[in-house]
Amino acid sequence: METPIRWGILGAAKFAREHMGPAIHAARGAELAALATSSAEKAASFQAFAPGLRVHDSYEALLADPSIEVVYIPLPNHLHVEWALKAMAAGKHVLVEKPATLREAEFDQLIARRDETGLLAAEAYMIVQHPQWQRARELVQDGALGEVKHVSGKFSFDNHADTGNIRNRPETGGGALRDIGVYVIGSTRFVMGAEPEEVDAQILWENGVDVLTNIQARFPGFFYTAYVSTRLQPYQEMVFHGDKGVLRLTAPFNPRVFGEARLELHQSSHAGGAGQVIEERFPVADHYKLQVEAFGRSIREGVPYACPLEFSRGTQAMMDRIFAIAPEV
Repeated sequence: METPIRWGILGAAKFAREHMGPAIHAARGAELAALATSSAEKAASFQAFAPGLRVHDSYEALLADPSIEVVYIPLPNHLHVEWALKAMAAGKHVLVEKPATLREAEFDQLIARRDETGLLAAEAYMIVQHPQWQRARELVQDGALGEVKHVSGKFSFDNHADTGNIRNRPETGGGALRDIGVYVIGSTRFVMGAEPEEVDAQILWENGVDVLTNIQARFPGFFYTAYVSTRLQPYQEMVFHGDKGVLRLTAPFNPRVFGEARLELHQSSHAGGAGQVIEERFPVADHYKLQVEAFGRSIREGVPYACPLEFSRGTQAMMDRIFAIAPEV
């Protein structure tokens, strides 16, 4: 039996404790072996589900641990590039939380270091590992919707009361677009295999961060509209509308939290009536665990990773265009 890939986590972030830490621990071929935190209390919450977890009191100490092969980085957004580069310099593969960078040009450094070292480095854009998104892409690419003419996306939650949250702080790269805009943008690019030709946007700013971003774009062959917000009632949906069908994802981004992962394929009847709705459900898939396993296969078996840095760079490029159109005033 092959030795599991040993993972370490930089920082005891809440998201790592609740989602990615347990996913690494549960994933086939992976072992959650180390955590970098100076807080004994936070370390204990990880050790509760991962007994035997080694705790380092600094990020540098974890990077110096020769037994760790992969480093997962859930640090605040503005620290992603710095520590991803340091991890690769230490000989570690890197899975860094989204957004991997704050600007498109910063991807140059990550890609160059990846190519120099031969290590795997990627953004933790987990939804492309979920079977509902792989199926959505297959349906669209195989023509189940006919010619897609419009795509729409919505993603919102409300964290206005959590004033200290890094998502509400400009100095840590907060805001709705960087936190959840990657989903409505990246998922469209993943399914459609296309890049925007024209982009327009309007942004509602609050204390230096975007709390509601409204996007319109023209892609080759179809129009696109979306909004993301950290000040609205929680909601999420993606819709792909073609001349022969409509594909709707009702819990596209965090299924099992927001709701069951489900595809609705609406197709017209031959008589031109309402037609039929075919549902496909994915109740047990865990895209965090699937992400860890896919990352491991890429390392051990050379299987191409579904979300290379070049893909993530395209999403960041579109976000850069949005910020350039609607800067803070």
